[in-house]
Amino acid sequence: MRKHRLVWPLLVLALLLLFNLIYSPDFFSIKVRDGHLYGSLIDILNFGSPLILVAIGMTLVIATGGIDLSVGSVVAIAGAMACLQISRATDQNSLIPVLSAVGLALVLCAVLGLWNGFLVSRVGIQPIIATLVLMVAGRGIAQLITNGQIITVQSSKYQYLGAGFWLSLPFSIFVVAAVFAVASLLTRKTALGLFIEAVGCKPTASRLAGVRSRTVTLAVYSFCGLCAGMAGLLLSSNVSSADGNNAGQWYELDAILAVVVGGTSLNGGRFHLAGTLVGALIIQTLTTTIYMVGVPPEITLVVKAVVVLAVCLIQSDQFRAALSGNRKKPGTPTAAKPEVNPHA
Repeated sequence: MRKHRLVWPLLVLALLLLFNLIYSPDFFSIKVRDGHLYGSLIDILNFGSPLILVAIGMTLVIATGGIDLSVGSVVAIAGAMACLQISRATDQNSLIPVLSAVGLALVLCAVLGLWNGFLVSRVGIQPIIATLVLMVAGRGIAQLITNGQIITVQSSKYQYLGAGFWLSLPFSIFVVAAVFAVASLLTRKTALGLFIEAVGCKPTASRLAGVRSRTVTLAVYSFCGLCAGMAGLLLSSNVSSADGNNAGQWYELDAILAVVVGGTSLNGGRFHLAGTLVGALIIQTLTTTIYMVGVPPEITLVVKAVVVLAVCLIQSDQFRAALSGNRKKPGTPTAAKPEVNPHA
């Protein structure tokens, strides 16, 4: 079991939850108010939903050997565009303006992701440079949309996306579950997952084998932009406002950390969506723990970085072997297997 890719992330998540339980005995308690479930565990799932969405899209991008640094800016653009359209509506509580604003924001984010994929697959720009362009420009686009101000909306229907409840649970949890289910079905029950892994492992060989690597790259970057757009809608609807300057900050780094902690290699190839889900929950639980314990804000990021580094080291086979003293020295001959006489 120690060799299973999910063992160590799940162990770290369990240790974090156990620490919270020791520090706060009512950490696992779940209360029912007005037919809705409330509690620390529910909050982790609810507030971690945007990060999980971004991390799902990032997983597929990294599986192709790429990376997307623009997801934080796309998050800001989605919230800004949706809130701008709703604020211009005569009746902000009308369903049609809300749906059109949400649809417009998602289409825009998918197009932005497609732009990243075009620069990577067609123009040949390195993924880190191609997405860095939108990372910088996208933040400016979000501020242009909001005119440098925080746009506030008064729409209960839009607020339902990030702050509403369905079947006693936050609606955002069902959004994440639906996206995760669709991504899992498409990548594990169809040939798409094999194509993504082939492009990440050997892009030239996969192209010669008949895989349309450029089309696959365009698709995963567009999907990543769409996931970032949905995350932006959840964030902005939760607070009924859009902040083009601060929304989605550091989301690209947290998403990459969640993917790495979940066991997906940055070199591309095989990917693990379930591991990414656990990794995102670790990041969100760690953030909750830091605030609950009362870590000073000036060292919050340092503590977070140390814990993430510790998680990555625990997952390393070489590091665990070095701790146990079983690591072989370079040049050490391997013991020869004794010959077996088949006629004995």
